[in-house]
Amino acid sequence: MIGITCYVEPARFTVWDMTTALLPYMYVEQVARAGGQPVILPPAGDLASVVGRLDGVILAGGGDIDPSLYAETPHERTGFVRPFRDSAEFALADAALKAGLPFLGICRGLQVLNVTLGGSLHQHLPDAVGHSGHAPAPGEFGHMPVGVTPGSRMAEIVGGDPLTVPHYHHQAIRRLGDGLLATAHAADGTIEAVELPGHRFALATQWHPEAAEDGALFRALVGAAG
Repeated sequence: MIGITCYVEPARFTVWDMTTALLPYMYVEQVARAGGQPVILPPAGDLASVVGRLDGVILAGGGDIDPSLYAETPHERTGFVRPFRDSAEFALADAALKAGLPFLGICRGLQVLNVTLGGSLHQHLPDAVGHSGHAPAPGEFGHMPVGVTPGSRMAEIVGGDPLTVPHYHHQAIRRLGDGLLATAHAADGTIEAVELPGHRFALATQWHPEAAEDGALFRALVGAAG
């Protein structure tokens, strides 16, 4: 039973136009193909309380985290901040880590993990790296290589050779959270994956593995959950 966090946004579908709890279906398909039962977790109620009823959790992508949570003022390009989602997902991440629940963070999920553990973010990555290659066009994944650290848990799962992976992010880790180990980098130095040594399974990617054909990370999560 793999819980997956989701967006709450205005959406149009069939004859309706209303606020909706939604998730790109790629996440659901990847978990199901890996042998897990996907369960969508909206940021409502006491989200941390479901940890005892799950076998694993995925913190999915989404808008930017409120910069006040890492003691900064908002950059002009920081956007789609949803404080209710921050509150729910930070509580969920904390509870999942304390319970030793297998954990996979994706894009925003990596950022939630990092800030939960005391880290900070580049609020607009082009300011730091000088290009927009990590999010080349609105609503379109870019593709760029990342180098994975040999001997890391991430390398065991996805391999140690440079990988070309789907990207769509304008923020990234600036200061690593306590205990986190950076396990993949882009050529410009951007941290693209982290893991928490000593934890049963706590990994996160800045890239979007749900949009890739290789489901290795999802298989590894479901395997750890089982």
